[in-house]
Order: sequence, then C-alpha cells, then structure tokens
Amino acid sequence: MLLGAATAWAQTDSVAPRELSAWDRLHVGGYGEAVYSRNFYSDNYLRYTQPDKYKDDSHGRFDLPHVVIYLGYDFGRGWSMSSEIEFEHGGTESAVEIETEEAGEYEKEIERGGEVALEQFYIQKEFMPQLRLRAGMQVVPIGATNARHELDQFFGVYRPEGENTILPCTWHEVAVSLSGRAGKWEYMAMFLSGLDSERFGNQGWIHDGSASPFEFKIANNYAFAGRVDNHSVPGLRIGLSGYVGNSFRNTLYPTSADKNKGVHGTVTIASVDFKYADYGWIARGYFDWGHLSDSKHISEFNISMSKNSTSKRQEVASDAICAGVEAGYDIFRLIPRMEADGQKFYVFGRYDYYDSMAKMEKSTALEWCGRHKISAGVNWYPIRQIMIKGEYTYGILDKKYNNEPAINIGIAYSGWFK
Repeated sequence: MLLGAATAWAQTDSVAPRELSAWDRLHVGGYGEAVYSRNFYSDNYLRYTQPDKYKDDSHGRFDLPHVVIYLGYDFGRGWSMSSEIEFEHGGTESAVEIETEEAGEYEKEIERGGEVALEQFYIQKEFMPQLRLRAGMQVVPIGATNARHELDQFFGVYRPEGENTILPCTWHEVAVSLSGRAGKWEYMAMFLSGLDSERFGNQGWIHDGSASPFEFKIANNYAFAGRVDNHSVPGLRIGLSGYVGNSFRNTLYPTSADKNKGVHGTVTIASVDFKYADYGWIARGYFDWGHLSDSKHISEFNISMSKNSTSKRQEVASDAICAGVEAGYDIFRLIPRMEADGQKFYVFGRYDYYDSMAKMEKSTALEWCGRHKISAGVNWYPIRQIMIKGEYTYGILDKKYNNEPAINIGIAYSGWFK
C-alpha cells in the first residue's frame, strides 16, 4: 500500500508558507527481498496423485519474490500521482542464441521466467482528509495481505499462505475509489471490473481470476469492494472488508448459448483482520470466507474448454476459506543497549489454515487442497528499514499425503528513499 504523498506546503511558526520545489514533491521508495528455501518435500506435479512415489524428495531454491519501486509526485492543490512497479522472481529475461544443432539458426530463448508488472498507477485528488478520489490501477484492499502487503507487515519470509493461495495477491485492478479517514475510522469504497471465471481452479480458487492474457482488462462484468478500519483501542486496528461481483462471461468472446443464460458466477468475499502492537508485542490475524455461485456450471464449462484456452480446465469450489494468526515479541526490548540502538529482534509463531475447496456443489473436493501450517522463527531489524528473517514451517495435509516441512531464510528492505 503506497504511503500518502507529503503535504505541498511547509510552514514554521515564524516563516510564511513556502511552496515545495519539484524535487521535494517527488517521492521514491520501495521494498525487496532475497530468499533461500529448503523444502523437504517433492515439487513434482504428481506428488498429490502419487504421494508414495515422492515421499523422500526435497529441493532447494534461491529467489527474489518481490522487488518493488514506488514513485509518487505531489502536484499541489490536493492532486498527486502514485505508482508501483513490481519485479517478481527477478523479472523476465531473454537472449538470442545460435543453435549449433539446428544449422546455426538464431533462436530467442527465455532466460528467466519471472514477471514485471505495473501494480499501481493512479491519480488522486484529496478534497479533505475525510475524502479522497482515486482513479487508475489500485490495490483491492480485500483481506489483510492485500491491504498491507509490504514485507514488514508479516513475520514470515513469504506472504501468509492462505490469502496468497485463494485470493489474487497482490490484487490490483483499474478502478475508481473513494477513501478517507475521520477520527478513529478509515474507509475505502471501490468500483472495479469483475473477475474472469474461466481462470478459476481447484488449488487457487479465484486466485488467477484477476489476471488478463490480453493487453487490456475485460470489463463485461463489474464489481464493488469496500474496507473499513477502526483504531479506537490504543495499539489495536480492526478491519472489515468485502467484495461482490459477477465473473461468468467476463471474457473477450462471451458465450451466448441458451444453456448458459442466467449463470452469473457471483463472487462474494467477507474478511476480518486485526493487528495489535504494544509493549514489545505484535499480533496479527485474519479470517476470509468466499462463495462462488453457479460453481458446478462453471466447473463443467471450464473443463469442456479447448486445451488452447487460458482456462485451467479444472473444477472450482463453491466456497473457500482461510484463517491465520501470528504473534511475536521483541526480545531486544529487554536489553537496554540494543533498544537504545533502535534494533529489534522478534521471536514469533504462526498458524494458518486454508481450503480452496471447502465446499463443493454436487462434487467431491480434493483433500490435499485443505491444509494446516505452523511456523516459528525470528525477524531481526538491525536498522528500521532492513529485515533479516528466518523460519521453520510445517505444512500438515490429510494423512494420505506427505506433509511439507521447509526452512526459509530471507533479507529484505522496506521504506522510502526520499
């Protein structure tokens, strides 16, 4: 979530207001992380259908999950621009190579399979602190992780697995929104395009429904999203968020067959989350529930699609849920010298549960889509904007499958450069 631009005027007790220079109006920031993981389980795509065959496998990975650059500019008179460019998994790379086995032909090879995305770009007009109007690409603030997805907003090396599995994350759409803060309350109301049900699936539920394979986002259907946060109790924030929108036929060439009439694929999501920070403790938690109407019809429709389509061609559940809670204590708070130096060292524990096929409409769920996950680790802040994270995680699946333990280590930064 981008921080607000600085005020356009600087003022002291004895000096008249001074208009800021163009350099002062420019704001640059970001976050990024480098991660090593050792997963003591197989990553073979058959590991759930043939669990006995892949019982003793393991694999390691180095990764750059997210590297983000924030750019913002305050034009004055309440007008500002904010943007966020994200490089996932190191971005994309390609190279031209000479293929000696193919008569010396030049071929273009994919060197890296990451992504580069403009996750936010919007123009904002602030009429007053209680009322801001935004238009452009924005984060949809549904759930705890979308609303606060920066690396210092969760203890784990990776984003919370439940929300990162069943919801688009980070969920961004071209939208129009109203937001503001009044006293102890914050709010956002958003009008945006609907999801695409052809891209729903069993393991990720609606996760991929916000993506578009085209140069534009299709908007045959529309949706509404909203969020309210309360800060009445010192140190405590409680948030409620929700989403509703149709998803069926939100494609480039929507079907007009009679058998599909009256099918809407309405996605409804309700979420509650909280954060408490005081006395050296930080605790966070969330619970999300989602429902998809006409899920049986959508499942049959997607499975029947061509192999050349962008559909996963999988069943999708009518209901999905996820929940998680974490708590950590800064033990450097007990060491005056370390606390005076501004360092923090959190020891934390975390529990997550999620099921992307929590309820099926006249069908049988895949049991490996529901799982528990426990984690324990540390977060060291040698300075405020730098984090070194380490954790041991243990994914617990149904007894017929192999559990998924792992060790993750990461170094990250998050903050503003100017």
